[in-house]
Amino acid sequence: MPNKKKSTTTGKSKLRTLFIIVIVLLAAAACTIAAWTLYEMKIMQARLLSDNPPAEVTPVAEPSMPVYVPLDTFTVSLKPGGEAYDRVLYIGLTLRVVNEDDKSKIEQYLPEVRSRLLMLFSGHSAEQLALNEGKSQLIQDIKQILSLPLDDKSGVTVTDVLFNAFILR
Repeated sequence: MPNKKKSTTTGKSKLRTLFIIVIVLLAAAACTIAAWTLYEMKIMQARLLSDNPPAEVTPVAEPSMPVYVPLDTFTVSLKPGGEAYDRVLYIGLTLRVVNEDDKSKIEQYLPEVRSRLLMLFSGHSAEQLALNEGKSQLIQDIKQILSLPLDDKSGVTVTDVLFNAFILR
């Protein structure tokens, strides 16, 4: 019977020895990672403290303040379509432009801008404008028509069209 007792103790001691070896290997790996991290941190610190400026620092563009141009409301008879022949659009707009120059250009050429917009609105039918796709297309058309030259040089750049009122009757 003493033989059985020795075999169980040697099995436990082998397991204990294996456990100790694994712990030592894990400790060595942790020390290696810590040393490598410390080394990399010192290199990064040396780069930051060096006299050479960093390669190509791009300045962060400050967001510009939006420039809005409110327009008086329009009341327009729409193009006949479908069953209804007497349809009217009541629409209020505010234009968002790139800069103050475009705003002053719109204000200077306001009769021409309003005329272009009236002609554009009257060319649409109520069925088109009743859908969200029609409203999105109308916004694109407004941007396009106002980008045409107002004076000898160029038109204005409208970045967004905001509806203040939109009533179809």
